[in-house]
Amino acid sequence: MLTIETTDPSAATAQDVLRAYTTEVASRWYGRTATEDEVDRALADEPSDDLRAPTGAFFVAVEDDRAVGCVGVRWRSGSAELTKVFTRPEHRGRGVAMRLLDAAERACRANGVDVVRLDTRAELAEACALYERRGYERVDPFNDEPYSDRWYAKQVGR
Repeated sequence: MLTIETTDPSAATAQDVLRAYTTEVASRWYGRTATEDEVDRALADEPSDDLRAPTGAFFVAVEDDRAVGCVGVRWRSGSAELTKVFTRPEHRGRGVAMRLLDAAERACRANGVDVVRLDTRAELAEACALYERRGYERVDPFNDEPYSDRWYAKQVGR
């Protein structure tokens, strides 16, 4: 049975799925399997410690005591930013990402957020398709993230 849980990003289950996420994203960036050192550097370059109260939240999808997906939310002034949206490859196509996005968007509404934003890369075609199915629309860049080439936003209301 799959459950969605809020957890601290430093928890062991969170660290395990964050490493899997970072390995996949870095491997796609390099066009080959990322080394452990490259993954360690990427994790250090983009820490997740702000994905906990009061600056954010971190959700994991758990099945059989293993995190199979995740999504982070950073609270911004008047908006929220999604990050680290991921489902392990062997669990894709089962609605895990949809349930994670549901949880993140509910948390946004509960925190008075009207607009949810995110940045990604066109190369992550599955993610872009997911966001567009969920009603996220392409917008002008709202940050200078060097690894991003697509920006999205969605009105989630209250």
